[in-house]
Amino acid sequence: MLYSDNPRVHYEKAQLAEAICQLRFPTILSIGTKEPADFQEAIRAMFPRYAAKREQPAPRIANLGTPQAKLEAQDPVINYNFVSADGRWKLNLTNSFISLSTVAYPGWESFGQHFDLPLAQFIRIYQPAFFQRIGLRYVNIFSRRALELEGEPWRELIAAPYLGVLAEEDVEEGRTRKCSVDVELELDSSCRARVHAGPGMVKKNVPNAPADTEVKFIFDLDLSMSGQIDPRMAAAGLETLHGHSTPIFQGAITDKLHAALEPA
Repeated sequence: MLYSDNPRVHYEKAQLAEAICQLRFPTILSIGTKEPADFQEAIRAMFPRYAAKREQPAPRIANLGTPQAKLEAQDPVINYNFVSADGRWKLNLTNSFISLSTVAYPGWESFGQHFDLPLAQFIRIYQPAFFQRIGLRYVNIFSRRALELEGEPWRELIAAPYLGVLAEEDVEEGRTRKCSVDVELELDSSCRARVHAGPGMVKKNVPNAPADTEVKFIFDLDLSMSGQIDPRMAAAGLETLHGHSTPIFQGAITDKLHAALEPA
């Protein structure tokens, strides 16, 4: 069963590496032509650390589908970063999106509380006409070592639809060099999900950190809705996306992994 009707629970040994929400809007030129001082002042108590990075977007394809198709360089974009005092929460603002991410996800309610004020202040100051895309992404990285499940094959922990050939008993994990599953699903008339699932090595983004040789299982769930979304409906849109996340996640793990995560 791809979707589970199990209730949402809190896991004591959650393996969520990062949670991200992002709202994209039509380009606002005033973001980037001057520093967002008013916006910073409105959120500075929550996100006191500030930095700005000049980023070069990937080239875009002009005249796609014609003999004149070519790559064109895009103008650099300034990404404004606002970070919490403990470094666990980061708010990003560019001229086309605002996002919140955390590496220490405390639960949906607290995540929403961290975004309520920045989103409200962004809408008040910049008055976007609408949001083009609302996204919510959860990146789970399951470690058998951390969960005391070493020796258990992935087919005992992850549901078969996300395993590919690793779901077969005659396939040896150690002899499978690469195996991943990528899925795109329409969840309802407005919401979609993209899932990337598969085992792999994870590099630590820390200078001089020792290499991690454990093979982990990555379950990357990206939920979104697109269109011309009224800014007043943004929070409700995120709630809708979150409502889809639980049945997908619960449907992706077996009872054995569910128990090892220690539901509270």
